[in-house]
Amino acid sequence: MRKDFAIYKPNAAKNHQNTRSWAGRIATGTSPGMSQTRADFVIVGSKPLARLVAGLLASVHGKSVIFAGESQSAYRLPRGVDLSVAPITRPETWDMLKPLVAETLKLISRIGGRSARSRVDPILFAENEPGKIALSHIRQMALAFGHAAEPIGEQALGPGRDGIILRDAVLLHRASLETALDHWLKQHLVRRLGPAETLSIREDGSAELISGDERVEIGQSVLADDMALLEHVSAAQWPSLLRRQLTTTIFTEPTRTIAAPVMLQLDSGLTLVQQPNRGITAMGPGNMDAFAVRLGVLLGGRREFRQAGQSSYQIVVTSDAAPAVGRLGGVGADILAGFGPTGAFFAPAIARWLAGVASLSENGWFAARLVDRNSASAWVADVGAGI
Repeated sequence: MRKDFAIYKPNAAKNHQNTRSWAGRIATGTSPGMSQTRADFVIVGSKPLARLVAGLLASVHGKSVIFAGESQSAYRLPRGVDLSVAPITRPETWDMLKPLVAETLKLISRIGGRSARSRVDPILFAENEPGKIALSHIRQMALAFGHAAEPIGEQALGPGRDGIILRDAVLLHRASLETALDHWLKQHLVRRLGPAETLSIREDGSAELISGDERVEIGQSVLADDMALLEHVSAAQWPSLLRRQLTTTIFTEPTRTIAAPVMLQLDSGLTLVQQPNRGITAMGPGNMDAFAVRLGVLLGGRREFRQAGQSSYQIVVTSDAAPAVGRLGGVGADILAGFGPTGAFFAPAIARWLAGVASLSENGWFAARLVDRNSASAWVADVGAGI
């Protein structure tokens, strides 16, 4: 083993509108024999963010909601991590995230109990000079907003590496949380798109669901994760701010313990998550071969781990590394992209924004991050892979 790479080491209130039923139908404008219903939103996506937004729109804001998303945590290698902290340099984001984390955890504790989350002390680290400068800035931001952040150096991370430990963060457990969220959606009458049903999203953002002899007219579509964007946004509509990125997940057999349960490398965008059996889930940009080489360097050499599973896929990132929200061309489907590991914790604010009841500060934050913004501007740019 190469010792110079020592990386081892708000309470949702019930709304009277939730007594609505999908049985109410009108026949106007439908084909002979076809009944019609209406819904306010369809939320397309499979991550916790999508489920939380769908459930909050229904349970808190009284909207009729359809959820179109797979149950994936039990049968697919992870494609991301849900963490209450991230490599964030913007003070306004830290300011907004702090109360949102408390609000989201209160909700998740009620829905999924203790098994849905755990406390962790993640490490952010970097090797190159821009990454180290960003780390210093992130630490100052974290401290300014009351989050304990301690420097950590070469003894734990290896020569040439700097890092910070962000104390008392929260990691969501998708496998158990997903099941609990699906039950919660059912409780609040969120309709789930069935395998025999067809969803068509129009260029103006409205949508139509066909289920046998039933037609559901939907007021607004929300594309809430990468798979939804890749499937439903045409090349002609694709925003210049967004780009596709080939990404790989490698799951290792049990190996040595790494320096923290969750580790994020700023230079490459690589994420390491230690599993209870001491296996490691590693995720990051690049094809499988190139990613395996980078992982081997971090873990002290390819002989230090054996792969138990691997997968390559595309994700969507923003060119300035800041989140992107809002309607395509100002009139299309709503986009939720680029939120990184903290996405699920923004769900309460996103639901308020979509429902038209966001606070002044929330409205300002979203307005600065619209998907049709000029990506050359530095107003909201943040830390991205490859800095």
